[in-house]
Amino acid sequence: MRISIILFFAIFQLGYATEKDSLTRKNFFPKHHFLLDDDCDACGCSASGGSMGFASMLNANFVGIRYFNQRYRSNDGLYSNSVWYDENFNTAQVWARIPVMKKLQISVLLPYHFHSRETESGSQNISGLGDLTVLAMYQLYQTHKDSTFFAHTLQIGGGLKAPTGEFDNANSGSVNPSFQVGTGSWDYLLATEYTLRRKQFGFNSLLNYVIKTENSKFYQFGNQFNYAGTFFYLYEKNQYSFAPQLGFAGEVFASNFQRKQIVRNTSGDIVFGRIGFELGKDRFSIGGNLMLPINQNLTGGNVEAQYRWSVNFNYSL
Repeated sequence: MRISIILFFAIFQLGYATEKDSLTRKNFFPKHHFLLDDDCDACGCSASGGSMGFASMLNANFVGIRYFNQRYRSNDGLYSNSVWYDENFNTAQVWARIPVMKKLQISVLLPYHFHSRETESGSQNISGLGDLTVLAMYQLYQTHKDSTFFAHTLQIGGGLKAPTGEFDNANSGSVNPSFQVGTGSWDYLLATEYTLRRKQFGFNSLLNYVIKTENSKFYQFGNQFNYAGTFFYLYEKNQYSFAPQLGFAGEVFASNFQRKQIVRNTSGDIVFGRIGFELGKDRFSIGGNLMLPINQNLTGGNVEAQYRWSVNFNYSL
């Protein structure tokens, strides 16, 4: 059974990673990863922007800051001409990836959210500390450098999200129940990442699943499945590294529950196209990503994603 689970993750997962020792320049950027994104609930709004990533492209181990923005619009769906209202989700994150053992790394993410949206009665704003996420990844398999025509890396892991952010029960009944700074629940994460690489070219993939529990106010966000795949090219010259990326990402959301009853129009799915880059010099790097929806069906069509973008600044440990 364990072998079947590992094979399932290895074949179907989608995100970023690469082999150990793939970069040679002074080990400033010994490998790059693009791990599990902090989970985002219902339509990808409340936590940290599903599939935007949980690790740096160039820095194997690092501490850094990141800002990202998500834009949505929503309506109540009562009439064919119901008014659409804008929703703006902003997050500033402190994030880090820390080596614990040779094959084990711990990623930590602590967000601060400040969201705004238009409603029939006027503007609404919320802000506050979000939910803390901790993720451990173990390197299950890795080919030796130059030992084969293609290099492979496979990692598996798990973690949890602590309810450090506040959950407002009044917002759970709105068209977009993810207008929150926290879920109020302990949630559990399973993740795997795989990389296929040939010299400077490669394809990275990620799959993760988030198991969500009921919070103290009897509300439970639906479980979430995230996947992503990215082609990349790594260019290095002198003390500089540049890694352009092109790929896709997707999210699938199960229905929410309130007092054990299904909340209608809270499930959905979305597929994004994404483009990004990361630029590094010595121990510092900056990066950016843009995601545009290709296909979506969120909350019965009452919520529409418009775009997501992010920027980050990291220091390699």
